[in-house]
Amino acid sequence: MRHIKMIQLCLLLIMSLRGAYAVNITDRFLEFIRNANQTLNATGLVSATGEQVANVRSDILNATGFTYRACLQACGAGTEAPSWGNISQQFGAWLLPYLALISQLPFGARHRVSNLMSAILTVGSPVLAGYSMILTILNARWISRQFQDVTFPNAEDAVRILKSLQQTPLRITKKGSLLSSLIVLHENDDWWSKTAEYLDYVHTWSILSATSIAWVIIAYLLTVASSLADVSANINSNGQGTGSVWLWLLPIVIGWLQLSPKCDYTRVKKAMDNVDAVAFVATYDGIVKASELSETRAISIDTIVEEPPSPDEDLTPPVYNYARALAWARSAEDVLNGFQMASDNARAHIPVKNDAVWANSNRRNIIEPCNRLGNPYDVDTYCQLQVARSPWASGMFYRMFKASVLPLALQWATTGAAILVVWYTPTVGLGCRSLVYLLYGAMSTIVWMMLVLSSILSHYAAYPDQRYTLYPYRRHASYPFRRHASYPYRRLAHTSYPDGHLPAVRLAKVLANVLRWGGKSLAVVNAFCIVVSGMLQFTNVYDNCYCNSSVLGLGADYAYDIIFPSDSQVDQTRAAWAGALVLGCVTSGGFIFYIYLLNDLPPK
Repeated sequence: MRHIKMIQLCLLLIMSLRGAYAVNITDRFLEFIRNANQTLNATGLVSATGEQVANVRSDILNATGFTYRACLQACGAGTEAPSWGNISQQFGAWLLPYLALISQLPFGARHRVSNLMSAILTVGSPVLAGYSMILTILNARWISRQFQDVTFPNAEDAVRILKSLQQTPLRITKKGSLLSSLIVLHENDDWWSKTAEYLDYVHTWSILSATSIAWVIIAYLLTVASSLADVSANINSNGQGTGSVWLWLLPIVIGWLQLSPKCDYTRVKKAMDNVDAVAFVATYDGIVKASELSETRAISIDTIVEEPPSPDEDLTPPVYNYARALAWARSAEDVLNGFQMASDNARAHIPVKNDAVWANSNRRNIIEPCNRLGNPYDVDTYCQLQVARSPWASGMFYRMFKASVLPLALQWATTGAAILVVWYTPTVGLGCRSLVYLLYGAMSTIVWMMLVLSSILSHYAAYPDQRYTLYPYRRHASYPFRRHASYPYRRLAHTSYPDGHLPAVRLAKVLANVLRWGGKSLAVVNAFCIVVSGMLQFTNVYDNCYCNSSVLGLGADYAYDIIFPSDSQVDQTRAAWAGALVLGCVTSGGFIFYIYLLNDLPPK
């Protein structure tokens, strides 16, 4: 309620500031016609098509508008006098429901400022919000499919855990046999099952979220129906363009409610801490708890030990998934590779311990615990985890491309619907209102491009020297040997510079920071402008000679302001508004349906 009162005060302030310059353009136009009729001088008067009216009394009286310069002569630079009744009605019907719906976005960051910034980022770049959402689903589907052929114990729990940790800075540690021990040792079965269980919580539909969504939908449809029934009423301050440009928020909120992201940092951190005591590591002195050796864990969300490449990666609201996706996919693929190699060895009945004999089980698809015992060298060799490799997970850029298509379509369909509404509102053409919507869509797209490029550069800068691979080896029947610890690596990219001081790396870090700061700053400006522009429209700030005459599109010499639209113009406007309604609703509905289809993850 406090925020709503502040918005109302802002509207009153705008009214008071504009009141000194308010004019009644309709009265000034009628006065202009009377003067022209008395002098039989129709200079400045135009017909519905913008053509100059002849110096004939009947034509003068039937004039529907005047040129931009004649409007300036009659009205000056003033705007139409605002009406509080119209302002409150338009604001409450078109903009307020969307502002309330923002509260249903998923948050969960450790600090309120981060939650606020996530809401601003979402409003400032709907493309980024949709991109993060679809990329989250595509990554979940990718890792689920990759694990389908893995039969090693705990593989199903591993998939659930990896998918649940997409909203956190996932860290994988292979050093000290941590990851290989976590995968291989049967003592860690409890860790996998309990972690998956603790992370298996749902934050989805509630009465509040359902009510907010229903409010937006019903208010939008009823208000659209009312505006289509009486197009001429408040035609220049009508909020249908505002309602259309915000329509993207519905599928974004509904999509996140369908996905139920695990973005509550406190809850996820507590879940990971609860299983800390049941993680074991293989040592040459036997199996010990990981907590007895160090604070480092094989799978963690701790960014204290390893600083994230981008500060946004540490923020749990899902809109920041754009910054985490590359690192998450790389970490998830490390876990996948370990499980795949262990599964291949198990299918070949090769035990973990060197020179041991495989103990067959009387039950199908069951691996006896004695087959999963070994020292650090044994478990590392069994999983064959690469010490370092390419920083890019397989198929990552293709998934990023796929995740970009529909959000761009949603952004420009809703923005295009808003532009369509005001473009075909007389006078037809590019004006102040349509320019605002065009800039909003363009800036939203630019913000998305800048932040995604920033995430790529940050990830590259964090892993500049990871172009290594190991010579291929398998503990398979056809490759019975074991790789010795001193077996050499083959480096794919060579440089004489220390890793952190590569010129390309330093440049990538600088560019990543500049793009991230610039993109987020632009998002703040974009979010502020789209909210303020709606308020300005409701307070008739755009209802002046310059904006009503579409000077931006027609030019000052050819621009004109239609005061009394003809029946054909009203019909054209109604058709454009109806088309905008269909365009925005169909695209939003298609986005929701696509999310519903993608969220049907393949079974493990």
